[in-house]
Amino acid sequence: MRSIWKGALTFGLVNVPVKVYAATEDHDISFHQVHAEDRGRIRYRRVCEECGKQVEFRDISKAYTSEDDEMVIITNEDLASIPADITREIEVVEFVPAEQIDPLMFDRSYYLEPDGKSTKAYQLLQKTLADTDRIAIAHFALRNKTRLAALRVKGKTLTVQTLLWPDEIRDPEFSSLEKEAKISKAELDMAKQVVDAMTKDFEPDQHTDEYQEKLRELIENKLAQGESYTPPEPAAEELDKDVSDLLASLEATLKASSQKK
Repeated sequence: MRSIWKGALTFGLVNVPVKVYAATEDHDISFHQVHAEDRGRIRYRRVCEECGKQVEFRDISKAYTSEDDEMVIITNEDLASIPADITREIEVVEFVPAEQIDPLMFDRSYYLEPDGKSTKAYQLLQKTLADTDRIAIAHFALRNKTRLAALRVKGKTLTVQTLLWPDEIRDPEFSSLEKEAKISKAELDMAKQVVDAMTKDFEPDQHTDEYQEKLRELIENKLAQGESYTPPEPAAEELDKDVSDLLASLEATLKASSQKK
């Protein structure tokens, strides 16, 4: 694994240099889009709806549209004017009981590795969290965004999981659940018996993504049966429209000049 961030984990006056690693990865097979007729790759270009021209990334600005369909342009200078506390610290601000964090709040998970000569402070925090069954709530900046995070223990490793901000979690408001259904005691007792009969310790390795396994098998069979092909060399990037217009103008000028001779 390659670290994506380096900084310091701080709690109180303790400072622990750490490296941050992504703890998860997507195992889904990714596909390219191709033209079914000739198998050419499908490419996406940024085209302006107003003038129809292809736009270079450097010429693209950010805009926000209000609920009244009013649009404002936000420049890099505007963003730079907003004070941001972009530090290289994962600052622990409090410790909370583990059961108080709603699982809906968990976003992405990262591993922390000690990045100093001594791992004593790292291991001290890891053992303390494990023994007290606490989670540390922290603030830190990752990819220019301020994050709320939970610091927790996985074996001998400290993990940090970014949390969604409270206003990012929707309230479940379903009219279909406003009326409470009539459930008899016999139905409830039977449902509990079914739950008891199916209850066992959770073993993640016992669960597999059968769809992805079948998809990989399908791809391997196609490769083995010679159904693969070598894609053609990518065509040269299409010239911007304004460049094409310039070339057309020059060609027309050259043609007109030769006709005058």
